[in-house]
Amino acid sequence: MNYNGLLQRLPVGIKWFVGSFVLVLSIGFYTGLLFVNQTSTAAPNGIVENYLGNEADEEAQVMRFKKSKYEMLTIIHTHILSMSFIFFLLGILVWLTRLPKKLKLFLTLEPFLSILLTFGGIYVLWSGLEWMKYIVVFSGVLMTVTFMISSFLVLYQLVIPINSER
Repeated sequence: MNYNGLLQRLPVGIKWFVGSFVLVLSIGFYTGLLFVNQTSTAAPNGIVENYLGNEADEEAQVMRFKKSKYEMLTIIHTHILSMSFIFFLLGILVWLTRLPKKLKLFLTLEPFLSILLTFGGIYVLWSGLEWMKYIVVFSGVLMTVTFMISSFLVLYQLVIPINSER
């Protein structure tokens, strides 16, 4: 079955449906990033403070305490499941675009590695290995960039005419 470029050949109604899904999914994803930025977990030291607390810092504007094992397992469980589902659905759409196979492979497999490194890294960080904060930041940024590229390519290929094939 030739599914390369199938996204462009879909009926208009399905294109609207897919485009609406990717648009709303993107709004949800970027809202999550705003939350990460609000909690100072976009920076390595903010990540440490968010999960390990800052009780020793008497100058802290917001007092934070180390998360319990229950909180950590809830955070990791919900994020791994939901992010896997997000990237699975977006990955299906990426495979329907007209792109080189190696790019499709990267855009659809990389997020799953980043999910494991980001949220597994948060758990390892919480367990006491503080240098994992750099892995968490790097994998989180890579996952975000991959989401941005994938969602843009899907939306772009929904609107470009079929006759623009090379």
